[in-house]
Parts: sequence; C-alpha cells; structure tokens
Amino acid sequence: MKTYTFIFVMLLVFATAVFMAGCSGNGSKAEKNIELQLAAAASLTEVMAELTKEYSKQHPEVHFTLNTGSSGALQQAIENGGQADLFFSAGLRQMDMLEKSGCIYPETRVNILMNSLVLVVPNDSDLNITSLQDLARKDIKPIAIGDKGVPAGQYAQQLLERLELKGAVEGRLVLASDVRQVLAWTAMGEADCGLVYATDAFVSPEVKVVCEAPQGSIDPIIYPAAVVKNSRYYDESNSFIAFVRSPQGISILESYGFKRAD
Repeated sequence: MKTYTFIFVMLLVFATAVFMAGCSGNGSKAEKNIELQLAAAASLTEVMAELTKEYSKQHPEVHFTLNTGSSGALQQAIENGGQADLFFSAGLRQMDMLEKSGCIYPETRVNILMNSLVLVVPNDSDLNITSLQDLARKDIKPIAIGDKGVPAGQYAQQLLERLELKGAVEGRLVLASDVRQVLAWTAMGEADCGLVYATDAFVSPEVKVVCEAPQGSIDPIIYPAAVVKNSRYYDESNSFIAFVRSPQGISILESYGFKRAD
C-alpha cells in the first residue's frame, strides 16, 4: 500500500512540475533571457547601441539584436514577415504604412524625436560651398542624397523642389540606399557634398556642416516608434520605448544631437 502511495505522490509532483513549466513558457515575463529584435533607422545606429546597453544594465534579463538600415527597407521586411519586436523609423510615412497594413500595435506608437537636414562637405573641400544655392553651380558634382525609398532622400528631394533647385541639379545627383551611405560618400570625397541628418554629421569627424535646411523648406523630420505585431514580447518592447522617452533616454538622445519630439 505504501508503494502505491509513494508512486501516486511522485506522479502528482511530476504532473504539477509539467503544468507549471507549461504555464511559464507562455509568458515572456517568466523567461530569464529575453532577446528583443530592434529594427531602427540607420541614423540611429550609435544612439541605439547606447540606449540598449543602458536599458540592459537595468534589465539584465533583456538583450537586444540591433538591425539598422533604411526605414523603407526595414518597413518592407516587417511587412514580409521579418522578425522584429520594435521599429524605430526616421519618417512618419513608413510607420503609417505599417499601421495601415496592421503590422504594428497602434496603441504603442509614439513620436520619439526630431532631426534636421544639413548640407555637408568633406573636411578638405576647396570648392567654397557656403549655401544650398551653391548646389546650382555646375562645377559641384556629384551631389549625394538618399534615394526616394528612404526618408532622408524624400526630405532631400522635397528641399530641392521647394528651393527650386531640382532642375539645376539634374544629372548631378547620386542616390544612396540610406543616409549613412550619403555620409560615407561625402566623407571619402566620392561626392562633393551631401544632404544628411544633422545627427549623422554630428558623429562624423570627416565632414563639416555648411548649412541647415531653412525652416519650412521641408516637413518636420519626426522619428516614430512602435511595437511590431509579431513580437513575442509586447510588455518588454513597450517598456523599452518608455525608457527611450524617459529623462535618461532623452538625455542620451540629446547627447547625439537629436531633439525631443513635442
């Protein structure tokens, strides 16, 4: 009789353990190691590396895989089922499209920060480029900007149109896959000048800023963030967005030249 009782008790303990294991496997909070896939615009590369590092210090169970690139390419990857928990875009249009297609949680969407567009030249440039109007000069070529699929390129095209320079620069533009390629071409002297975000110029010692796009010449450059629908870690992803918006997060963003979105 004692043998049967012992077997019954052991089976009960085993069944309870299996049940508890099953319950903990369904909730991300019970996991000791959480890997968040973060898709972010190329212009956020350095600041996101620091933000994720600081967040993991406070939440050692959370680790990040950072995937940076053009916002348009990241948007398309998410729409095609690419793995991502969070998306930080350099433009509203890409986030609008993801919301329209049902790929993000709209209640988590928030405008995080702002940027500006600047004209940069290599540090050793001797072309005496002093304003955006100098882009009309035929001796300045090539001029690097992002292609139409990336926010930086869309802002650059908008700037050229509103300043009535589009016709003057025709045939002298080279189009990059993201803003960091524009920066690299300019820094290496492969382009005489380029239109990049102010924060990109901020992290590059190889270029100098000529001028900033005048107020009203482009739409406000706003970076939104949201949790992606196929994320397994809704709460943790939303928590990271809250951290980025916290005083500590904003301080880090501002140290890289970004401005808090109003």
